[in-house]
Amino acid sequence: MTSAAAHPESRPATGVIQPDFATLPRKVEAGAKTSLLGLSREEMREALIAAGTPERQAKMRVGQLWSWIYQRGLTDFAGMTNLSKDFRGQLAETFTLARPAIVTRQISQDGTRKYLLRIAGGHEVEAVYIPEEDRGTLCVSSQVGCTLTCSFCHTGTQKLVRNLTAGEIVGQIMVCRDDLGEWPELGKPPSEKRLLSNIVLMGMGEPLYNTDAVRDAMKIAMDGEGLSLSRRRITLSTSGVVPEIIRAGEEIGCMLAISLHATTDEVRNTLVPINKKWPLAELLDACRNYPRLSNAERITFEYVMLKGVNDSDEDAKRLVKLIAGIPAKINLIPFNPWPGAPYERSDWERIEAFAEIVNRAGYASPVRTPRGQDIMAACGQLKSATERARKSRAQIAAETTGETAGEAAG
Repeated sequence: MTSAAAHPESRPATGVIQPDFATLPRKVEAGAKTSLLGLSREEMREALIAAGTPERQAKMRVGQLWSWIYQRGLTDFAGMTNLSKDFRGQLAETFTLARPAIVTRQISQDGTRKYLLRIAGGHEVEAVYIPEEDRGTLCVSSQVGCTLTCSFCHTGTQKLVRNLTAGEIVGQIMVCRDDLGEWPELGKPPSEKRLLSNIVLMGMGEPLYNTDAVRDAMKIAMDGEGLSLSRRRITLSTSGVVPEIIRAGEEIGCMLAISLHATTDEVRNTLVPINKKWPLAELLDACRNYPRLSNAERITFEYVMLKGVNDSDEDAKRLVKLIAGIPAKINLIPFNPWPGAPYERSDWERIEAFAEIVNRAGYASPVRTPRGQDIMAACGQLKSATERARKSRAQIAAETTGETAGEAAG
């Protein structure tokens, strides 16, 4: 496949309704263009009308733009051949379709791809694509940094900078599809086999501290005329923002994962400090009331295995009691170490013994195979390698400057 951005403009537009450009602004200040990525249909319609598109045409224009942006993956307006040339030019003056920019792309020995992406303001986030035999999963970030300070997660050691916009969230999906060459060629139907088939909101940040933008981005991802991913192929992972859990189920309707990691409030208060605000009992009540909860749509409880901390037989037995009555599966995650981490990965024999207790209680408990460890792309490692590298460079620069100044003074 080829990138849709390369589609030629060889076919003349036919039957195009020409908007009245008399009222359109002719000059746009640098940096003032509005991004169409992440806008709902109504928001896009309002933006077009504000830019001068006649109201009677706006709905049709939204449908045309929506198709080019999300089904064909165009990154500029010039290739939108069913729009008049003048209208395309005006769109380019007023709006942008820019994705987050790839700063670096690393490919692991196991095929995992980690993208360092630059967004507005010069901030950077990471997204990770994990290929498997039956699916391709993109781990998407929802914030720059994180505010949760989970003690086992390196991402949590980075301060929260800001929430991502809906366009920056959906833009991560589009960047990955660009890189995979997955957009269909002009005039050809999309391939039935999707290289990027699943989304997990498990990257940097807490999705339910940015619910509105996450919802708006996932609605585009799930839209049959948008990116067209099934809601059951989208999983939102939360550390336990209890008031937002039911709302996410009602307004997004995707699958739910809970970063549990402990079976007592005492231990979870340390591992996942948000537990001090919404303890286990409140969290599990919210899970029991999650919309659409059934054996066909189970909640996933994520449980990182920390040696001597939460991996005992007693923990396993408490776990199955805690989630009793909740259609669920438990993902056991071997701890992914990072420099200076205060924990160690549980021994394999201990993980297997823990899994056996959970299995005997009737819950599936797959052990997640760490992916992308050689490029620091595994769970809990996002952005850390980049941050270390930057600190190292900054320190070197400071030391060099200091040495030069010292020599000059001498």
